[in-house]
Amino acid sequence: MKTKLLITLFLALGLLAACAEMNPHPMDMNLAVQNATSKADHEELAKHYEEVAEEMQVKVDEHKKLLSQYEAKSYLYGRQAEDLKAHCQRLIDVYEKAAEENLHMARMHRQM
Repeated sequence: MKTKLLITLFLALGLLAACAEMNPHPMDMNLAVQNATSKADHEELAKHYEEVAEEMQVKVDEHKKLLSQYEAKSYLYGRQAEDLKAHCQRLIDVYEKAAEENLHMARMHRQM
């Protein structure tokens, strides 16, 4: 009984750690956008948004792998399998939307 509880605890902790934001924005985006006046400033902002979009896509790919594992071997996760699958799908949707929005912002800054 204690072993199952410990394994469940470690799995939950690992899932939380995987979903945690490890590196917040390296710059104050509000200040950077307000102070962007030259073409070079807007290019730098566009590059930043593209890098963030790439990071979001990496997270999408990671969660798609997790989701496929949960779907293929749901018997390993018991009753929690459906919750884990729903959680992964929600994160995939959120990260895809974030990547899309960051690419949109990059395009806008490239046009300025």
